[in-house]
Amino acid sequence: MLKRSLFLMVAATTAMAAYAQTTAELTEQVRKAELAFAKTMADRDYRAFTTFLATDAVFSNGAKGQTALRGPAAIGAAWKRFFDGPKAPFSWVPETVEVLESGTLALSSGPVTDAAGKRTGTFNSIWRREPNGSWKVVIDHGCPACTCPPAK
Repeated sequence: MLKRSLFLMVAATTAMAAYAQTTAELTEQVRKAELAFAKTMADRDYRAFTTFLATDAVFSNGAKGQTALRGPAAIGAAWKRFFDGPKAPFSWVPETVEVLESGTLALSSGPVTDAAGKRTGTFNSIWRREPNGSWKVVIDHGCPACTCPPAK
């Protein structure tokens, strides 16, 4: 019994060590997840898009009076129209990715551009690391393009 308990403790410790990763590695995982998420729009792959949504995801665009979309079914239903047609109506790319030291949550943010490449907004997504190590979007909040002067 003691040997079995010792074995289980060693196995658990080894598994936790293998799971532990640096913030830089986790940041790269989130960046890749965001790029793959954006690629679903470019590829016109609605089904793949929905696989990036957490079961409790919330999407909001911040428009006055607009209710946030809650859950993959509501988000998917509202976003389905963006996957109609041969060309994506918009695209996005992460410029900023930050991961908590705990490795459980991350922020990705960057420009949203229309089909012609004109910046139309900024996306801000919160990603959660799931128990299996995958990253899922839990909150997405868009906002209009900044009319600020260029950074110096």
